[in-house]
This record gives sequence, C-alpha cells and structure tokens, in this order.
Amino acid sequence: MTTPFDHLFAETRRHFFARGAQAVGLAALASLLDETGTASDEQSATGAGLAGFPNLPVRAKRIIYLFQSGAPSQIDLFDHKPGLANLRGSNLPDSVRQGQRLTGMTSSQSSFPIAPSKFQFAQHGRSGAWISELLPHLSKIADDVCFIKSMHTEAINHDPAITFMQTGAQLAGRPSLGAWLSYGLGSENADLPAFVAMISGTGDQPLYDRLWGSGFLPTRYAGVKFRSQGDPVLFLSNPPGITSQLRRGLLDDLSAMNELKLQETGDPEITTRIAQYEMAYRMQTSVPELTDISGEPASTFELYGEDARKPGTFAWNCLLARRMCERGVRFVQLFHRGWDQHLELPKNIALQCRATDQPTAALVQDLKQRGLLEDTLVVWGGEFGRTVYCQGKLTPADYGRDHHPRCFTNWLAGAGIKPGTTVGETDDFSYNITRDPVHVHDLNATILHLLGIDHEKLTFKFQGRHYRLTDVHGEVVRSILA
Repeated sequence: MTTPFDHLFAETRRHFFARGAQAVGLAALASLLDETGTASDEQSATGAGLAGFPNLPVRAKRIIYLFQSGAPSQIDLFDHKPGLANLRGSNLPDSVRQGQRLTGMTSSQSSFPIAPSKFQFAQHGRSGAWISELLPHLSKIADDVCFIKSMHTEAINHDPAITFMQTGAQLAGRPSLGAWLSYGLGSENADLPAFVAMISGTGDQPLYDRLWGSGFLPTRYAGVKFRSQGDPVLFLSNPPGITSQLRRGLLDDLSAMNELKLQETGDPEITTRIAQYEMAYRMQTSVPELTDISGEPASTFELYGEDARKPGTFAWNCLLARRMCERGVRFVQLFHRGWDQHLELPKNIALQCRATDQPTAALVQDLKQRGLLEDTLVVWGGEFGRTVYCQGKLTPADYGRDHHPRCFTNWLAGAGIKPGTTVGETDDFSYNITRDPVHVHDLNATILHLLGIDHEKLTFKFQGRHYRLTDVHGEVVRSILA
C-alpha cells in the first residue's frame, strides 16, 4: 500500500548521508566567510591574510620563538637572589609557600630545603642586567634584550603548561600561536610555509605535533615540521622513477579532481589540500636551497659555533631560522628539549647552556648586523619556572628543582621591544611576584600587538563561539614596548 508520503523516503541511505556531508561542508565554508560574503579561503592562493589585518601599526613582520622545553631554572640563570646563600638548607617558610599545590614529585617530601644557586652572577651592559655565568654569550648582548622576570601561569605540569604557552589553553585542540598568525597575516613567501617548527635536544618530555598545529582552524595554517635527517620535510623528494615533469602532470590531474569534489561538497579542507600539494611542489626547489648552508662564510660558524654545521642541533636550527627570516617565513619556532632538571641540575643545566647560549646570542647578533632585527621579534622562554627548594637530597655540590608556575623569566629582543630593560620583580626566594606580573595571555597579547594585531579582534567562530588566542584575557605589556 502506498501513501502520499512515500516520495519523501525515496532517497537511498547513501544519498541522504552524501547530502548531509555536503551540508556540513557548506556550513564549514560559511564559517570562513567574511562580512561581505567573500570566502577568506581565497588567501590560500595569494598568501594574503584576513581582510582588515594587520589592524594596528606593524612593528614586527616576523617572529622567531626559541622555546626551551622543560622549564629553565630562573634562579640559576636570571633571577639573582644572593640572600639565599645564608638560608641554604633551611626550610622554605610557609608564609612564602602559601599552600601552593605541589607536583607528585615533591608532595611527599617532609621538608623543603632552600637551595641557592651554585653559579655566580654579574651585571652586564649599560642596563646592568643580572645574568648567570652559565650564559657568557647572552651577557654580551644584554643591552639588546628585555627581560620579563614576572611571568606566571596556572599550569603546573609540562604538557598542559606547554600547550597553554602555545595555544592559550591547557587542553589540547586550540590553534597554536603560529597558526593564528598564519591565519591572520598570511605568508610573505609563496614558496615556503608561513610557519615552520624545528626540534632539537633530548629529554623525556614529548613534544606533540599539536603544539604547532592548527586546532579548529583550517589545516593549512598548521606549522610545517622540518626534520634533521633525510628530507627536511617528509616526502619532499620524488619517488624513484618519478620525474619533476611527471609529478607536475600528476598534480595537475589531482588538482582537477579535487576542484570537482570541491564544487560538489564545498568542503574547505579540499581547498587546503589543493594549496598544500602546490606548496609541496614549490618546496622541492625552495627547501633544498634554504637548507644548503655550504655558501655561508666561515664567519657564520665562528659566530654560531661549529655545531651550526650539524643538522638537528640547536645551533643549526638557529642558523636556519635566520635564513628563513631572510626568505620571508612569518613564524619560526625552535623547540629545544632537556630543561626538565629535577635532579642533578647543576650538571645538566650547564650542558644545556653550552648547547644553546652561543647560537642564541649569535642569532640576535646576526639579525642585528643584517638589519633584520628591526622587524624581527625574538622570544625566549619555557613553560614555567623552577622551585627555590630542593627536590631530592641537597648536597654541597648538587640539587634539583621541581616545577614552579608562580614566577619565571622570559626575554624578548628586536622589533618594537625596549632593549636593555628588565620588567617585574620576585620576592627574596624567587617564589612569588612582587611587582608587575605578566601572565601568559599578556605575553601573547603583546606578541600579536607587535605584529600589528589587536588580540581581541583576531577571532574564529567554532561550535557557535568566537575564539581567540588569549581567550577572554590578556593585556598588552606596554612597559616593554619601545
């Protein structure tokens, strides 16, 4: 028996879900439309950013972020506390600790003995910045740097803290800082990614691809990870028997098929796929030229150190970061692991500084002498600080330090930054901030400000809400601006 409603059920299950997928794709595309109804996805072809951005005066055109994964000890590097020498081994006063939550690594300790730094400090430059003997090369450029000694965060463990520094949220799933910049400002070089990530060092703390990922933004805004072995980028070389001409023809055919699918479904990720295939093809020429350092003069390696000749080292990555800046890469992020020094800190932090101090200072000097520091922002820092009290056994020669989110030190140099300055202070124990606190959201708001972006205006609508890097927080740190 038929009814007047039978025609409503005539579509097959497959057709129903195909049309449902099309509707979802069109909804996703609609979320990318600007107020005039023009798809902001058009920037994929031109490298341009969003309409209306930058929306502030531009001080920095690009950024190099030297992220020190594992949390460097501010007490042993920058936050000089000479008074601790007289308190060595005494228990940290409860009035200082103020009931701070502890990690599982020290919560069972019966005491919290104060461990002064065993390293000597001195003032450097006209600014008189206090810097540890562990950083002799950075000491020479003290007047080019602005130190923030009052950074603080909520996260007390590595993964949420690193995720928070990179994305503005402790839970995974948000776009990274570099992805936001790629989305808002686009690229300056059509033959290289707008956002590149590189990793060096060793350590137990893993670094996940989501730290340079795009989150809920279209995937083309994610960072491209450069490797130290084989092809710098996965699958960059043609497979055996495939010529460049043949690959070009394959990509043309594939692009045509993707265009047909795009017309059918309206899925914006297909646009991303087309653009990424084309970028990969262009990178077959641009990336080998970028990573070929054979033309660098001997003076380069005198500046950065001989490790700059070795792929995968921090020094190599610093040199590549400078070469990327010269070629218009918008955001270069170097992750260096190994700063998580719960035990044997004096020995291990010295090793880390030997690997990173010279190339870090060299990068700033190199950019400066080439005229690039004027519009390149350099940021250095980790995810939180280290405790003044010792983790484990305190001996005359050895100590360890646990995680400490209440205060840590970052520094910035370059475009728009007031050089030779120090912002913020901590108490006599480097435990609590006493002046000019700077939150992670404040740092990120300031970075965006220097790049010409009002952090409250760069948003993306996802699941019915407009998101931004700084969530609903963040104030620009005016005191560090030139």
